[in-house]
Amino acid sequence: MLKLFYAPGTCARASHIALREADADFELQLVDFSTAEQRAPEYLGINPKGRVPALQTDAGILTETPAILTYIAQIFPTANLAPLSDPFEFARLQGFNNYLCATVHVAHAHRRRGERWADDPAAIAAMQRKTPESVAACFQLIEDHYLTTPWAMGSTYTVGDPYLFTITQWLPFHNIELTAFPKVADHHSRMLERPAVQAALDAEPARKG
Repeated sequence: MLKLFYAPGTCARASHIALREADADFELQLVDFSTAEQRAPEYLGINPKGRVPALQTDAGILTETPAILTYIAQIFPTANLAPLSDPFEFARLQGFNNYLCATVHVAHAHRRRGERWADDPAAIAAMQRKTPESVAACFQLIEDHYLTTPWAMGSTYTVGDPYLFTITQWLPFHNIELTAFPKVADHHSRMLERPAVQAALDAEPARKG
């Protein structure tokens, strides 16, 4: 059985939703960030990066959201969560998910985790001030160049959609109004209507801190 190591409200939510969309048989394992469980030796033995998500499979452990989402789409092909038969469209999906991972998520982290990039309190404060502008610019790009149709990749729902939904939910942390991005707001509303999304939200306890 698959086991997803997650923390509420983190990017692991995208993989959680994808597993439910695929009707997968899986187990959820909470990693309690409020007690720094992600840095405990037991969890570091699973994911030395000390982060979530991590997906335990029969073949071993997978980390990084784009990789996990791709794996879920590939092992549950009948769920149609990725354009597996079209190399170009599949690569385009990978490009979108990697943008969310390497650019949007990193921009967000500059406010929450500034100590990853600087030791100087003034530099960290400067990063924190800049973050809302950086995150808003990322979402403006998504608004203008991706959501031209109902879903992130076009007319068909893919694993890119729970990933976008998850990161969209971080906008209030930066005091960014979702209404500033009408297409993103519409996407977010439609995601909330999906049974798999509601099941995932209901299964996750409230985030601490």
